[in-house]
Amino acid sequence: MKLVTAAQMRELEQAAVAAGSSEAQLMEEAGLAVAQEAWMLLGTLEGRRIVVLAGPGNNGGDGLVAARHLFDWGAGITVYMPKGHRREDRLEEIRKREIVLVDGREDADQVALDAALMGCDLVVDALLGIGQARPLDPGEPMAVALDKLAAARSGYQPPKLVAVDLPTGVNADSGAVDAHTVEPDMTVTFGLPKVGMYQAPASAVLGKVQVIDIGIPKAAQEAVKLELLTSRWVRLNLPKRPEDANKGTFGKVLVVGGSRHYVGAVQLAAVSAYRSGAGLVTVAAPERVAGLVAGAAPEVTWLPQPETPSGGLPGETAIALRDEWLQFSAAVVGPGLGDDAEIRAFILASLPDLQDAANGVVIDADALNALASLPDGPGRVPPNAVLTPHPGELARLMQTTVADVQSRRLAIAGEAAAKYGCTVVLKGAHSVIATADGRTSLSPFANPLLATAGSGDVLAGVIGGYLAQGAAPFEAACLGVYLHGATGEALSEDYGTAGLLASEIAARLPKVVKDVASP
Repeated sequence: MKLVTAAQMRELEQAAVAAGSSEAQLMEEAGLAVAQEAWMLLGTLEGRRIVVLAGPGNNGGDGLVAARHLFDWGAGITVYMPKGHRREDRLEEIRKREIVLVDGREDADQVALDAALMGCDLVVDALLGIGQARPLDPGEPMAVALDKLAAARSGYQPPKLVAVDLPTGVNADSGAVDAHTVEPDMTVTFGLPKVGMYQAPASAVLGKVQVIDIGIPKAAQEAVKLELLTSRWVRLNLPKRPEDANKGTFGKVLVVGGSRHYVGAVQLAAVSAYRSGAGLVTVAAPERVAGLVAGAAPEVTWLPQPETPSGGLPGETAIALRDEWLQFSAAVVGPGLGDDAEIRAFILASLPDLQDAANGVVIDADALNALASLPDGPGRVPPNAVLTPHPGELARLMQTTVADVQSRRLAIAGEAAAKYGCTVVLKGAHSVIATADGRTSLSPFANPLLATAGSGDVLAGVIGGYLAQGAAPFEAACLGVYLHGATGEALSEDYGTAGLLASEIAARLPKVVKDVASP
């Protein structure tokens, strides 16, 4: 599913007008859809009282169309306009009916607004939609209206709330949420979902989302590059599993990592590669790590390596593995690796050889920190690599701050992909997957249950498993991110929002893949 910015949505609306629709027609389609969703939310309209909060622009125009339809279908309607309205043609349709129309500029003490909200059954938030350009100032008419709406929603028998396009105060691009925003029961958005709807914190304050087709030309939609990952996309892109296959059919994964302080990371990554469908997984780790965890993962084969006094891999491991990369379809480098001079030397020496893993390599965790320390690191990354940083790691890779990364996740993920010439997965709520050629996908999932130690090692292993099975780096990353998130959603039914072990993500993964593959 495509996602758009506010500016792109306006361009798509203009494309629809150029293709033969009119602005009035688009507004009619939008307003009718809002009215229908409101009706379904209430169940019946006869005798129901509905308040439409209408802004001065097109979002308010959508609300006025909805008010007209809801009145015609039997509801009692009050339209409250905190700042008046510019569309006289829409107001004329309201005046022809017995609809209460209040200009907030003539209601200085908001007495009429209080009366309208008291005991109403539903409110339609049609104040700003995607049109908000700045935070609302306390005391301005729209902020006051929202504060009164919030009070009504927190009272006894609160009204239902439907937001038109976006809840007022939600930024369509960044996902920022204004302090005055009121969370609706439902958001009815038009044409395509907006980017900000799938970024925190906005994703948590939308209620149920309904996307309504208002006649945007398909050709114009196809020009949009940003995609929201869906189960349908995953189903179409999962590697095939032929009946006459053997373990060689599904590729071989080499996991490189482990150290004295992070013993279990390589086990999590290796088991997860198996759980995603890889045929054979081998781990190269310090001898002591191999001895400690081999019994817990008997399916894994091992390439034990000498260890440094600090318990990690020495730089000379790069030489020992030089002929090994060619034997594997994919590799995962970094889980539990540790961070010291020897590790940085190992990564520096290994980078030229990583491209020998035929289908690609996942560079994760401490391998990313070692990469960030190299002045010429971007030029050393093979193009078939998938970097999987969390915000702190991406901040180091891009020589910026975590705050900067989090404030523009989509943009900086794309910048990192271009800088390093490969696929980048920026982990976190609504993970971002970006490529050097400008393709970007966004995860629909934001789940605190997955914020647990080892969760990233599982994701790295899953991506590595899909690389081994022949998925291209971008597709493997998208498959891994979606299925990792979907597994978290499935497990939240049992666990809620806390208490999950990373090993349980890997264990549940095949069941989730089965459910997605056979809806």
